[in-house]
Amino acid sequence: MFAPKQNDRAPMGQFLKFMFASMLGTLLIGVVLIVLFFGMLAAAAAGLGSKGKPTKIKDGSVLQLTLDNELVDRGDDEQMDFDFGPFQGESKTGLNQVLAALDQAKSDEKIEGIFLDLTSVNSGFATLREIRNKLMEFKKESGKPVVAWAEFYTQGSYYLATAADQVYLQPKGMLDYRGLQSEYMFLKGLFEKLDIDMQFIRGSNNKFKSFGEVYTEEQMSPANRAQIELILRGLWADHRSAVSEKTGLSANELDTIANTFAAKDDEAARDLKLVDALMYRDELLADIKERMSLDKEKDIAFVSLGKYLHTDDEKEEEGDAKTKLAVIYAEGGISSGDGDDGIGSTSLSATIREAREDSAVKAIVLRVNSPGGSGLASEVIWREVKLAAEAKPLVVSMGDVAASGGYYISCPATKIYAEPTTITGSIGVFGLIPNMQGFFKNKLGITFDGAKTHEYADMMTVSRPLTETEKRMMQQWVDDFYDGFVERVAEGRKLTTAQVDSIGQGRVWTGADAKERGLVDELGGLEDAIRAAATLANISDYRKVELPEQEDFLKKLLKDLNTETKAWVAREYLGEDAKLLKEYQRAREAKEQTGILARMPYDLIIQ
Repeated sequence: MFAPKQNDRAPMGQFLKFMFASMLGTLLIGVVLIVLFFGMLAAAAAGLGSKGKPTKIKDGSVLQLTLDNELVDRGDDEQMDFDFGPFQGESKTGLNQVLAALDQAKSDEKIEGIFLDLTSVNSGFATLREIRNKLMEFKKESGKPVVAWAEFYTQGSYYLATAADQVYLQPKGMLDYRGLQSEYMFLKGLFEKLDIDMQFIRGSNNKFKSFGEVYTEEQMSPANRAQIELILRGLWADHRSAVSEKTGLSANELDTIANTFAAKDDEAARDLKLVDALMYRDELLADIKERMSLDKEKDIAFVSLGKYLHTDDEKEEEGDAKTKLAVIYAEGGISSGDGDDGIGSTSLSATIREAREDSAVKAIVLRVNSPGGSGLASEVIWREVKLAAEAKPLVVSMGDVAASGGYYISCPATKIYAEPTTITGSIGVFGLIPNMQGFFKNKLGITFDGAKTHEYADMMTVSRPLTETEKRMMQQWVDDFYDGFVERVAEGRKLTTAQVDSIGQGRVWTGADAKERGLVDELGGLEDAIRAAATLANISDYRKVELPEQEDFLKKLLKDLNTETKAWVAREYLGEDAKLLKEYQRAREAKEQTGILARMPYDLIIQ
């Protein structure tokens, strides 16, 4: 029996209905995306328009520092203050901006003091130390008060707070004071389940070069554990010293407090003298008015860092425009080419060459904040640094990390500055080649076959394992590159190759330990390096120029929004576990990075 004829047309009707619904949905999504795009452009235009309207600073203002954004070496000159849904401008704060603002505020009669409005900081140890030192300088030279307050202090934000005259905590708040840790995520089991063999080849005597261990081992090697513990002890000693200076508590007392987590609640933190008092925000505001002699009947005129950097006050010229001191920023991983997300050998080399060939540039400061990356790219940059140092004074200022490839590009400098808490050294190299034959065959059912003209034409493929002969060849390349690395350091630091090898072998050091071993010349921050470069060049009247020139605004906006989108998605769906995404990204990098690498094995962030 057949169904009525009109029902034969029902499937076609349903198809057309769903097709038009899908088309309508796609059209609506397109319209929404267009609206979002033009909305972002409008926000951008509004932000750009506001650039022409400098901030008016009132008498009796208080500079409010909230450093919960990511702290980088160099902030964006065209940083924006727009807020469009989850995508917000001003997502990063530059160390250079913080230092400039504090310098300006010292002599600014309209600024009565500083309010450190702290909860968390996203930075490495050396950056925090530079900011803390600048806050101490601000207090000493201006005589103006600095007050710190937080609902919750992390160990990083508390470290900064110790620069304040008074440290306050929200009642029922918490001070997280329990020591430092560094934790790896080992991926050996993951790769075994995926049938991926990570072929890790390090220098024959590079026992401390542990980057590849996270892919090939289940726990830390004894050598790596030893160097990590030494690093952590050095970093903790600096942190403890700052707390001791503020509280008057001895090192032993502070270690006991940390070891027993004795300051885990608000009253304990106050009773142990880690904070001066417990205050609600309204009580804090009253205290600020009293401490800074402000009108008690009026609201406090707080000014943020971003707005303060764009005031309408006339600023002193930095010096004779004909004489320049170039500050070149090298931040991120090292790779060949332009380095869109870090240091590119082509782009950074061009910037250094430009400064070297500019007769008006009398000295160069190279700010290095990098865990390394490609060995060959590091060699390319090393050459330009060497040539520049032969032409004019070139001083390296090391940030949180200047290790492995980051140290490679630093070693030819006229002089090297590092903070005691900088992580540096890691003089060593390794090779990392994934063998994914088992993954493709056993997990995906994919096999490979082909033809070649010569024996080693397919040597670097990921579709098969290295042969024993190829492993020996790879080991020789790694060992030869390490020998070259040692020679570069020995030449630049005026050491013997034996001396460099004894402190090399992939081992990382704090800046303080590196100075004792001749890898660093002086302890200090970016401003110390700038002063040293000017002295070496015998210039006192100069204009500081920051290089490379920053990207076109809209191009950078779109790239930053892309980055912000990824970060927002991670925070929205992973919460506190968003840090696991970083480890996953490292696993992805392992499959993409092949050949000889000069990279530090881990990143240390103070929380």
